[in-house]
Amino acid sequence: MSFANWCGVAVLVVCGAGVLSAADEPGFKRLDTGENFEGWKINESPESWSIKDGAFVAKGPRSHLFYVGDDKPFVNFELKVDAMTENNSNGGIYFHNKYQPEGWPKYGFEAQVNNSYKSDPRKTGSLYAVKDVLEAPAKDGEWFTEHIIVKGKHVVIKINDKVVVDYTEPADAKPGNDFTRVVDQGTFALQAHDPGSTVHFKNIRVKRLD
Repeated sequence: MSFANWCGVAVLVVCGAGVLSAADEPGFKRLDTGENFEGWKINESPESWSIKDGAFVAKGPRSHLFYVGDDKPFVNFELKVDAMTENNSNGGIYFHNKYQPEGWPKYGFEAQVNNSYKSDPRKTGSLYAVKDVLEAPAKDGEWFTEHIIVKGKHVVIKINDKVVVDYTEPADAKPGNDFTRVVDQGTFALQAHDPGSTVHFKNIRVKRLD
Protein backbone atom coordinates (compact mmCIF):
# COMPACT_ATOMS: atom_id res chain seq x y z
CA MET A 1 0.00 0.00 0.00
CA SER A 2 1.05 3.60 -0.44
CA PHE A 3 -0.41 6.98 0.35
CA ALA A 4 -1.64 9.37 -2.32
CA ASN A 5 -2.85 12.90 -1.67
CA TRP A 6 -6.07 13.90 -3.36
CA CYS A 7 -7.35 17.38 -2.57
CA GLY A 8 -5.32 17.43 0.62
CA VAL A 9 -6.71 14.08 1.84
CA ALA A 10 -4.37 11.15 2.38
CA VAL A 11 -5.69 8.09 0.55
CA LEU A 12 -4.39 4.57 1.10
CA VAL A 13 -3.62 2.85 -2.20
CA VAL A 14 -3.02 -0.87 -2.67
CA CYS A 15 0.06 -1.64 -4.74
CA GLY A 16 1.91 -4.87 -5.38
CA ALA A 17 1.17 -8.24 -3.81
CA GLY A 18 -0.01 -7.27 -0.37
CA VAL A 19 2.92 -4.96 0.30
CA LEU A 20 2.50 -2.80 3.37
CA SER A 21 4.49 0.39 2.94
CA ALA A 22 3.55 3.89 4.05
CA ALA A 23 5.67 5.54 1.38
CA ASP A 24 7.62 4.76 -1.77
CA GLU A 25 11.23 3.71 -1.34
CA PRO A 26 13.20 5.52 -4.07
CA GLY A 27 15.86 3.42 -5.75
CA PHE A 28 14.62 0.06 -4.48
CA LYS A 29 13.80 -2.79 -6.88
CA ARG A 30 11.32 -5.51 -5.93
CA LEU A 31 12.82 -9.01 -6.35
CA ASP A 32 9.72 -11.13 -5.71
CA THR A 33 6.34 -11.04 -7.44
CA GLY A 34 4.31 -12.57 -4.63
CA GLU A 35 2.80 -14.91 -7.21
CA ASN A 36 5.55 -17.25 -8.47
CA PHE A 37 9.27 -18.08 -8.25
CA GLU A 38 10.28 -16.01 -11.28
CA GLY A 39 13.88 -14.81 -10.81
CA TRP A 40 14.58 -17.38 -8.08
CA LYS A 41 16.07 -20.89 -8.13
CA ILE A 42 15.54 -23.62 -5.54
CA ASN A 43 18.39 -26.05 -4.95
CA GLU A 44 17.72 -29.27 -3.00
CA SER A 45 14.30 -30.28 -1.57
CA PRO A 46 12.03 -28.09 -3.73
CA GLU A 47 9.05 -29.35 -1.71
CA SER A 48 10.28 -27.12 1.13
CA TRP A 49 9.01 -24.02 -0.70
CA SER A 50 5.55 -22.71 -1.46
CA ILE A 51 3.79 -19.38 -1.95
CA LYS A 52 0.95 -18.30 0.30
CA ASP A 53 -0.72 -14.90 0.59
CA GLY A 54 1.99 -13.28 -1.53
CA ALA A 55 4.90 -14.68 0.48
CA PHE A 56 7.53 -17.37 0.02
CA VAL A 57 6.96 -19.98 2.73
CA ALA A 58 9.91 -22.10 3.88
CA LYS A 59 8.91 -25.36 5.58
CA GLY A 60 10.62 -28.69 5.08
CA PRO A 61 14.04 -30.31 4.72
CA ARG A 62 17.09 -28.10 4.19
CA SER A 63 16.76 -26.04 1.04
CA HIS A 64 17.82 -22.63 -0.22
CA LEU A 65 16.08 -20.28 -2.60
CA PHE A 66 18.63 -18.24 -4.58
CA TYR A 67 17.97 -14.98 -6.40
CA VAL A 68 19.10 -15.46 -10.03
CA GLY A 69 17.21 -12.61 -11.67
CA ASP A 70 20.23 -10.35 -12.21
CA ASP A 71 23.56 -11.36 -13.74
CA LYS A 72 25.37 -8.41 -12.17
CA PRO A 73 26.64 -9.34 -8.69
CA PHE A 74 25.62 -7.25 -5.70
CA VAL A 75 28.50 -5.56 -3.87
CA ASN A 76 27.27 -2.51 -1.95
CA PHE A 77 23.53 -2.45 -1.37
CA GLU A 78 20.54 -2.13 0.92
CA LEU A 79 18.34 -5.22 1.11
CA LYS A 80 14.98 -5.22 2.87
CA VAL A 81 12.98 -8.38 3.53
CA ASP A 82 9.68 -8.63 5.38
CA ALA A 83 9.69 -11.86 7.37
CA MET A 84 7.51 -13.71 9.85
CA THR A 85 8.47 -16.73 11.94
CA GLU A 86 6.19 -19.32 13.45
CA ASN A 87 6.93 -20.78 16.88
CA ASN A 88 10.32 -22.51 17.28
CA SER A 89 11.37 -21.75 13.70
CA ASN A 90 14.76 -21.06 12.15
CA GLY A 91 15.59 -19.45 8.81
CA GLY A 92 18.06 -17.08 7.21
CA ILE A 93 18.76 -14.41 4.62
CA TYR A 94 22.09 -14.80 2.79
CA PHE A 95 24.07 -12.18 0.90
CA HIS A 96 27.32 -12.14 -1.10
CA ASN A 97 26.76 -15.79 -1.91
CA LYS A 98 26.45 -17.84 -5.09
CA TYR A 99 24.17 -20.64 -6.21
CA GLN A 100 25.16 -24.12 -5.09
CA PRO A 101 23.16 -27.30 -5.74
CA GLU A 102 23.13 -28.58 -2.16
CA GLY A 103 24.40 -28.04 1.37
CA TRP A 104 24.54 -25.01 3.65
CA PRO A 105 25.69 -21.99 1.60
CA LYS A 106 29.47 -21.68 1.78
CA TYR A 107 29.91 -18.19 0.37
CA GLY A 108 29.03 -14.86 1.94
CA PHE A 109 27.12 -14.24 5.15
CA GLU A 110 23.86 -15.30 6.75
CA ALA A 111 21.63 -12.76 8.46
CA GLN A 112 19.74 -14.89 10.98
CA VAL A 113 15.96 -15.23 11.17
CA ASN A 114 15.12 -16.87 14.51
CA ASN A 115 12.95 -15.50 17.29
CA SER A 116 12.34 -18.60 19.40
CA TYR A 117 14.17 -21.59 17.87
CA LYS A 118 15.45 -23.48 20.89
CA SER A 119 18.43 -25.25 19.32
CA ASP A 120 20.30 -22.10 18.26
CA PRO A 121 21.02 -19.12 20.55
CA ARG A 122 21.70 -16.80 17.60
CA LYS A 123 18.59 -14.69 17.15
CA THR A 124 17.08 -12.59 14.39
CA GLY A 125 19.48 -10.01 13.00
CA SER A 126 22.66 -11.89 13.88
CA LEU A 127 25.46 -11.76 11.34
CA TYR A 128 25.72 -15.48 11.84
CA ALA A 129 28.82 -16.64 13.76
CA VAL A 130 30.46 -13.26 13.12
CA LYS A 131 28.48 -10.86 15.29
CA ASP A 132 25.59 -12.53 17.05
CA VAL A 133 22.40 -11.19 18.63
CA LEU A 134 21.34 -13.21 21.68
CA GLU A 135 17.99 -11.55 22.46
CA ALA A 136 15.30 -11.67 19.79
CA PRO A 137 14.34 -8.19 18.50
CA ALA A 138 11.10 -9.47 16.94
CA LYS A 139 8.28 -11.88 17.80
CA ASP A 140 6.83 -15.01 16.27
CA GLY A 141 3.59 -14.48 14.39
CA GLU A 142 4.32 -10.84 13.58
CA TRP A 143 5.77 -9.41 10.37
CA PHE A 144 9.06 -7.56 10.78
CA THR A 145 11.51 -5.97 8.34
CA GLU A 146 15.11 -7.16 8.24
CA HIS A 147 17.25 -4.47 6.62
CA ILE A 148 20.83 -5.31 5.58
CA ILE A 149 23.19 -2.51 4.49
CA VAL A 150 26.62 -3.21 3.02
CA LYS A 151 29.04 -0.39 2.16
CA GLY A 152 32.62 -1.46 1.59
CA LYS A 153 33.68 -3.49 4.62
CA HIS A 154 30.86 -2.12 6.78
CA VAL A 155 27.74 -4.22 7.44
CA VAL A 156 24.69 -2.94 9.35
CA ILE A 157 21.61 -5.02 10.13
CA LYS A 158 18.39 -3.38 11.32
CA ILE A 159 15.19 -4.97 12.54
CA ASN A 160 12.20 -2.67 12.21
CA ASP A 161 14.61 0.29 11.83
CA LYS A 162 16.54 -0.58 15.01
CA VAL A 163 20.25 -1.33 14.55
CA VAL A 164 21.08 -4.75 16.00
CA VAL A 165 24.45 -5.32 14.26
CA ASP A 166 27.11 -2.80 13.28
CA TYR A 167 30.17 -4.63 11.97
CA THR A 168 33.31 -3.52 10.17
CA GLU A 169 35.39 -6.33 8.76
CA PRO A 170 39.02 -6.30 9.99
CA ALA A 171 41.70 -5.62 7.40
CA ASP A 172 43.25 -9.04 8.04
CA ALA A 173 40.02 -11.06 7.65
CA LYS A 174 40.40 -14.21 5.57
CA PRO A 175 37.79 -16.61 4.17
CA GLY A 176 37.02 -19.63 6.30
CA ASN A 177 37.40 -23.14 4.90
CA ASP A 178 33.81 -24.27 5.46
CA PHE A 179 32.08 -20.87 5.27
CA THR A 180 33.85 -17.83 3.83
CA ARG A 181 32.07 -15.12 5.91
CA VAL A 182 34.04 -12.27 4.34
CA VAL A 183 32.76 -9.23 2.47
CA ASP A 184 32.81 -9.99 -1.25
CA GLN A 185 30.11 -9.90 -3.92
CA GLY A 186 27.33 -12.16 -5.10
CA THR A 187 23.60 -12.74 -4.86
CA PHE A 188 20.99 -13.41 -2.16
CA ALA A 189 19.33 -16.55 -0.81
CA LEU A 190 16.58 -17.48 1.62
CA GLN A 191 16.73 -20.53 3.86
CA ALA A 192 14.39 -23.42 4.62
CA HIS A 193 16.14 -24.81 7.69
CA ASP A 194 14.28 -27.94 8.78
CA PRO A 195 10.85 -29.63 8.64
CA GLY A 196 9.85 -28.22 12.04
CA SER A 197 10.49 -24.59 11.06
CA THR A 198 8.11 -22.35 9.13
CA VAL A 199 9.28 -18.91 7.98
CA HIS A 200 7.49 -16.50 5.62
CA PHE A 201 9.35 -14.01 3.39
CA LYS A 202 7.84 -11.27 1.21
CA ASN A 203 8.34 -7.78 -0.19
CA ILE A 204 12.00 -8.46 -0.97
CA ARG A 205 13.59 -5.31 -2.35
CA VAL A 206 17.10 -4.06 -2.98
CA LYS A 207 18.88 -0.82 -3.77
CA ARG A 208 22.38 -0.90 -5.23
CA LEU A 209 24.87 1.49 -3.66
CA ASP A 210 27.67 0.95 -6.19
